[in-house]
Amino acid sequence: MGLTNKKEEQLRRMPLVESKFKKSKDGKYLVHTTTITTIRPIAYFEKVVSSEGTVDDSEIQKTLADDPMVVEGEDLVAEN
Repeated sequence: MGLTNKKEEQLRRMPLVESKFKKSKDGKYLVHTTTITTIRPIAYFEKVVSSEGTVDDSEIQKTLADDPMVVEGEDLVAEN
């Protein structure tokens, strides 16, 4: 039983998710890296960037800096 053409097209449009694991240089930690790859036409991104009502990147950074639940990974390692 094969996949339908519609399902094959859905699978082709899904992002590629890669997951890698490695030990830290000192061997104390496991480093898990996840890469999500999507392929979109340039016109798609031009439309997204030009759309009105978007949030400025500096506003996002300020919001993240004020959020007590957001901690940089380097800060977590330094605490231990």
